[in-house]
Amino acid sequence: MKKCYVMISLLMACLLAQAATWNSAVTGTALSCKVNEAARPLKDANGKYMTIVYLENLACEKIGQNPLSEDVQYLLDQGYRVIEVDYAGHPKAISPDINMDIIRINDALNAGSFAGASNISNYRSYVLFEGYRLMRDVAYYKDDPSVYNWPGGYTDGDSLYMDIAYPANPSRAIPTIISFSYSNSWHGNEHKRLFLGYTFAMFDDSFLQAAPAVGMAWAIADHPKYCDWGQGKPQGGANKDLGSFELNPDAARKVKSAIRTLRAKAKEVGMSGKIGIYGFSRGSTAAALSVGEKYVADFEEAGLHQDISSEVQVAALGPGVFDYTLVYDDNTKGDESLESRCAKLWGALTENRAAWEYNGAVQWVGKNAAPVLFFYNTSDEQYYQHQSKSFQALLTEKGVDYELLVDYGQGHSVPKDTASLTKMYRFFGKYLQPSSEKPSGLKSLKAKGKRRPFARRC
Repeated sequence: MKKCYVMISLLMACLLAQAATWNSAVTGTALSCKVNEAARPLKDANGKYMTIVYLENLACEKIGQNPLSEDVQYLLDQGYRVIEVDYAGHPKAISPDINMDIIRINDALNAGSFAGASNISNYRSYVLFEGYRLMRDVAYYKDDPSVYNWPGGYTDGDSLYMDIAYPANPSRAIPTIISFSYSNSWHGNEHKRLFLGYTFAMFDDSFLQAAPAVGMAWAIADHPKYCDWGQGKPQGGANKDLGSFELNPDAARKVKSAIRTLRAKAKEVGMSGKIGIYGFSRGSTAAALSVGEKYVADFEEAGLHQDISSEVQVAALGPGVFDYTLVYDDNTKGDESLESRCAKLWGALTENRAAWEYNGAVQWVGKNAAPVLFFYNTSDEQYYQHQSKSFQALLTEKGVDYELLVDYGQGHSVPKDTASLTKMYRFFGKYLQPSSEKPSGLKSLKAKGKRRPFARRC
């Protein structure tokens, strides 16, 4: 019966597939593509098709060991439209060259069309490497509506979610990089963690999605502030008093629960328990809460999988706010909106320093904190430099390793040139140390297929 179902599924896939081409910046040629429509398609809240662009026949190691047809069919059976892009083993289909194409693909998905396919979701579409599958909408924390009191009428907390891209039937246990979105989801605006107009496409951010090219899986989680970034009010306060803020213990609880949840899920599919975190902008402010290793019961004793470690092994922190006490440190280096709002929330800094420190990240950092790669441009807002340099000084004091990546671009932006991306991936690899051990903990998965003769680690 199962064999019959597979035959029917493959036949349906053939009938619903359409050939196309796409011009690659990496190879300088038109690549062959195949647009596969799902028999029962998934659509987002706007009626747009959830789409996966599947990069195949790359020049780096294929860690997921299923046959290609099996993985594509699995995604189709889930309801995704799958657009296969064939690199035919081109030698430049490796890291970090492949990032150039990922940037262009995300731009196309954000515009709603790619390789002849249209009506594509711009917040529920993904770029995956061959051998990878997707765990979508993995719940990691139940939100407390009373923290931000927005939007009106939101009283029963929603779950916050993450998406995890992982190799199916991996040849070895690999680590994972997680990022907290710098696009906010909220009640009535759910699942916007990958809204391309505010995330990857807006900033040409390819670091996370290209992680498989260096032997790593990746995940993206809803931002801890489950509220419009510019909105939110304290109990009895005015609306927008919590604009541009994420508050503890709420934010730290969510960050810790997300990491524990990812670690638990990673084990289920044969990945290692090593996790790195990558943060940019408001996502960097959230990610910083994972760097410190000091145990805070108010943070740890909430959320899911409390028997699992919430530590990360390495972090990359872009421009963000890590220490609220610094917003008054120098009036040329602070954020004017924060300067006025912090005092409204916590009172004068001179009299209530503990409250200001509690909501930042640096107070929880000790000598066993995670190593950090700091990245920023000096042409960005000055207070970001001030925040980063202060954090660096703290790590120096504690004896924690860190590196710098400065002036890789202009303004509020992410690294996207080859040299900068290479440095970032190498920094993560140094501390995550991808394992050569066989995976364990797999749930009813059986490795199939063979590695291509040209496959190599990037």
